[in-house]
Amino acid sequence: MSQRVGGKRRSCDTLDKMGKDPKKPRGKMSSYAYFVQTCREEHKKKHPDSTVNFSEFSKKCSERWKTMSAKEKGKFEELAKQDKIRYEREMKNYVPPKGEKKKRAKDPNAPKRPPSAFFIFCADFRPKIKGENPGMSIGDVAKKLGEMWNSTSAADKQPYEKKAAKLKEKYDKDIAAYRGKGKPDGAKKTAAAATKAKKKEEEDDDDDDDEDDEEEDDDDEDDDE
Repeated sequence: MSQRVGGKRRSCDTLDKMGKDPKKPRGKMSSYAYFVQTCREEHKKKHPDSTVNFSEFSKKCSERWKTMSAKEKGKFEELAKQDKIRYEREMKNYVPPKGEKKKRAKDPNAPKRPPSAFFIFCADFRPKIKGENPGMSIGDVAKKLGEMWNSTSAADKQPYEKKAAKLKEKYDKDIAAYRGKGKPDGAKKTAAAATKAKKKEEEDDDDDDDEDDEEEDDDDEDDDE
């Protein structure tokens, strides 16, 4: 069976490969996500035919969550705890598809890549946005930060860009030193080769001096004759 995508016919197998692995365990849900799910179900029962305004609905859920007691939140936290156990259990038994590449293990001692000017900006403003909108999803927070960055003037961006440039400069030095440490044999061989070449050059110079001395002696003998 095939399906037309963007004017081209592709098999269902190809489409499956392009997307996520259907056998991969579903991601774990947070306590707040369970609460929102419950709110959505309640709203559907009360208003089965009405459409939901997502932004208003999210705002109401967020306000309601903030006023709830620890006891009221407890059942949702328990659901999240059980779902985490389920997720970890399923992930242990999950075998990724053969074509999926495994991530190369990172050296914990390797220098970390520096953040960009935008990421430094995000680090400054993310807590404020999350504080003002506790129910906002990670995706919506990221979208909001992107909009804020795009509307920031070049002059206001400059401090972040300068900081990013300094961090990049430091990273370049650190990674060069790290890579140098990772190849001690190569460094020793290079140093030994340089010493050997210098020694040979000195020997060649000595030979040239000896030849000059011999030529001078020959000239002296010719003069005596």
